[in-house]
Parts: sequence; structure tokens; C-alpha cells
Amino acid sequence: HGVGFTGNGKSNSVSVFDLKSRQVRAEIAIPGRGPDAILYDRGSDRVLTFNGKSEDITMIDARKRTVVATIKLDGNPEFAASDGKGHVLVNIESKGELAKLDPRAAKVLSTWTLGGCEEPSGLAVDVAHRRTFSVCQNAMMVVLDADTGRRVAQVPIGAGPDGAAFDPKLGLAYSANGHDGTLTVVHEDAPEHFHVVANVTTQVTARTLP
Repeated sequence: HGVGFTGNGKSNSVSVFDLKSRQVRAEIAIPGRGPDAILYDRGSDRVLTFNGKSEDITMIDARKRTVVATIKLDGNPEFAASDGKGHVLVNIESKGELAKLDPRAAKVLSTWTLGGCEEPSGLAVDVAHRRTFSVCQNAMMVVLDADTGRRVAQVPIGAGPDGAAFDPKLGLAYSANGHDGTLTVVHEDAPEHFHVVANVTTQVTARTLP
């Protein structure tokens, strides 16, 4: 549509802006409180905001720019990502869980425990090998099967993680750790086996990834 969307946590709204001129075209008020992560789902043509304070997800029709649904969660959501098969995954920070959503039906399909993961924040997905990477505040990365929720692996990372990413060409998962100023690099040796390649020094408080 040639536009981008930003979630505004203080005003409980979404801004729609032109990708070329960067001019704001519209402001959409949402019923959810404290929107943080935001994601565009191409399959349903909907924008999802993940609202920490109201523990729910607001769904917006990207063309009409109207709120079309609310999905209630059992805790506050953090980062979200597409699984490449028409579903959206989101970390539930307060419960140490990962929820799987159907954005077309506007409902939660499954909720999986991250077993020992405290306050999961960043989330990344290896779409080809069906693996999810949730980074946790107790210095671990938990890997699940994206289709079944089976726990595959647990890998040590730095302190205070926030952003996470996966590079499919290199087979590398990343965790940006703001408390100790490191970037943990994890190699996917095989879909069942992972190891830490390095903890690269960055800067204390550096914790986001594109």
C-alpha cells in the first residue's frame, strides 16, 4: 500500500505514514493499551499491535485503516514474528510462553511453555527449518519447533536481551544483550543442534535489532 505503521504506546494509537515522503496520513485510535510491538501480516492484510498493558492484540485492516478485531491473551505480549505459513507467533512476557495465532480467524491456536525462560522478549524464526528463537531475561535462548511447540534446545546468551534475529543464509541466530553490551551469535549446526559462536562486544544498553 506504500505506507508504514507505527504503534504509539502513550497515546494508544497507530500512525500511518507515507513510505516515500514520511508524512503522516492518518492516526488510528485503538482499544488496546500500551501498544509495543507491531507487525504487518501480508496473508490477512492486517496490522497487529501487541498491547502490553491490556494484554491483548489489536487487529487493523491495512486498507480500510479500521480496527477489525481484538485477540485476548493470558499475559502481556512482547515481540512477534511470522512463521511463514500464515501464522503469527508472539512471546508472552509475563508467563514465559509462546503463543501461535491465526490472524485471519483472529484467534489463538496454541500456547506453548518456554520452560524456565523468564520474561521472553526478542523473537526470531527460521522459517525453512521451522524453529523459533525466544531470548529470555535469565540469559538463555530457547528454541522450539514452530509447528508443534516441542522444545528443541536451550543456549546461553548475554544478560538483558531484547532484540533477536535470524539470518537464513548463514544459519545464525542473534541476541542483542543490553545489560552486558554483547551480541550473542548462535549457529544452527542442524535443526536439532545449536552452539554459541561468539559473544561480540557492542555497547551497554545496545539491545535492538532490525
